[in-house]
Amino acid sequence: MNYPAASGRGIRSEIYYLAASGGVLDPLRNKLDTQTKMDDKNSIPPSCPQCGATWEQDLTCQDYFHQMLFWEAENSELGEVHHLMVLAYSLQHPSLYSSQGLENAMGLLVDFLVNGLEPHQVGVNMRAVVDAGKRSWTITARLDSQGSYAHPVHWPVTAAQVVAGGPEAYCQNVRDWAGSILKTLKESGNLS
Repeated sequence: MNYPAASGRGIRSEIYYLAASGGVLDPLRNKLDTQTKMDDKNSIPPSCPQCGATWEQDLTCQDYFHQMLFWEAENSELGEVHHLMVLAYSLQHPSLYSSQGLENAMGLLVDFLVNGLEPHQVGVNMRAVVDAGKRSWTITARLDSQGSYAHPVHWPVTAAQVVAGGPEAYCQNVRDWAGSILKTLKESGNLS
């Protein structure tokens, strides 16, 4: 099916545009529908080297992340856990962060889950800390600074399980996922 062009828009705008115009953009279905068989030397590894999730049908953690973003764009009520979803995904893939960014992200998880802060409260509290004009560190990874944990971590819940639960259970599954990450970081000695 051909969709009307939405040139000049970012990916979020593309998703909203397609949803509003009646188009279908389902990252997992589209990948499975159009996937071609790869030869062995070009195939995707069987599991994620960062979070350990098993990759089935060549679907990666990033594919699951995009699926969750799609659900949130398709149903705005699911966006109530967006902050937890992005944080959970990124904490399970620590190389997305710089070392200082990873420390900050673990602090955010505590603020949300233990201290009960809402995203707008954290935004106000963290504004000075994360202001690019005032901080001397980067949030995202750079060649000279990539986040990693001091102790090995085995994640009992990953993005794959959240997506497997479907959009109907999405909000509760994201909350449970974030809670499992907090528990796992503490049990592994990476968060006190």
